[in-house]
Amino acid sequence: MAEFSELPLRQELERARAELAMLYEIGNAMRTTLKLDEILYIILTAVTAHAGLGFNRAMLFLTNDAEHMLEGRIGIGPDTGEKAHHIWQQIDTQRTSLDDLVSAYYRYKAETESSSQLNNLVQSLKIPLQEDAGVLALTALDGMPIEIVTEESRQRATDPVVQRLHLEYFVCVPMKAKDRVVGVIVADNLFTHKPITKDDVRALVMFANQAALAIENSRLYEQTLISAKSDPLTGLWNHGHFQDTLAQQLMLAAQRQEPLCLIMLDLDHFKFYNDTLGHEAGNAALKLVALKLKEMCRKQDFVARYGGEEFAIILPQVGKSEGLALAERIRSTVEYQPFRQEEIQPTKCLTVSIGIAAFPDDAKNKDELIHRADQALYATKRSGRNRVTGYTTALAGTDTIHPAATAST
Repeated sequence: MAEFSELPLRQELERARAELAMLYEIGNAMRTTLKLDEILYIILTAVTAHAGLGFNRAMLFLTNDAEHMLEGRIGIGPDTGEKAHHIWQQIDTQRTSLDDLVSAYYRYKAETESSSQLNNLVQSLKIPLQEDAGVLALTALDGMPIEIVTEESRQRATDPVVQRLHLEYFVCVPMKAKDRVVGVIVADNLFTHKPITKDDVRALVMFANQAALAIENSRLYEQTLISAKSDPLTGLWNHGHFQDTLAQQLMLAAQRQEPLCLIMLDLDHFKFYNDTLGHEAGNAALKLVALKLKEMCRKQDFVARYGGEEFAIILPQVGKSEGLALAERIRSTVEYQPFRQEEIQPTKCLTVSIGIAAFPDDAKNKDELIHRADQALYATKRSGRNRVTGYTTALAGTDTIHPAATAST
């Protein structure tokens, strides 16, 4: 009789040991990187791998506090349809391990960026954090798991997001870090139709909290990196990061045989403006110019504070004629933008001088491109300011203007 009563206890102990071992292995995997995309991938492979929780599919959404939204970030698992069902059966037969899936991250990323319907669908979703926005929003708002594992509960979960993701029986769990919900994990067994048990949900909740801490650490790391590469006054990238980025972008441009433009921009008579009105007014002017530059550039462009009152803009895949057109729009925008007490300026308004050079037409490497954009900027200064100059061979013998020198212009 004693042996009979001890059997469930031993089984419970073995299951607990297995769960702890699994969480330990997953924790080790998440400690291999601080990059957020890799962390998110590891989290979902842990949910779907046989060495992890073994769900068929997993989808991860992160909270965007500024927009009060849940944003889809990644989905892992076969897509719907016969082909997807065959893929899942193959994964199930091969007993793919967590290590196997983690090591395949970059191959997975290359494949899913263009071909995974599930991943693309998840990334397209933005869910308002409000009570009438459905199951996922409620999970984040209440900070509690929601289990849709019976026909009765399934009939109540009919919101558009559930339908778009083809969710039938599934579980949503919040990811909590320090009592704050940072996201939601959704998991199901769409292809094997394996029932989701209470033990499955409990293990997923424990794992989700561990995953939330990894996400927070990754975000803090990325914020630290961004801070180290940013100019504290304007929020633009700083000089050092500009140099690194220009080298990388030129290498890509050469490999892809694409053009690239570099704009160098300097505020005219800024020393006079700054000395007359004080640093508060000068700083406000610099921040406003930085804001206008970011507004006028594309997402893929790179705007930096080069030094003092000089700014630099890297324009990938842009030829000189397009770069000159953008530069003229920037010049005109700054000229007609109201600045505090700008009437004290010699020209009665705050303006900019701009120089441009292009790869590969004007320069073949980073230092040469910067030098020639600087030469064009210096030519603008000499010819009267508040205009745009593109580099030409006629400027080859002119001096180069540097940030240290522009402080007095």
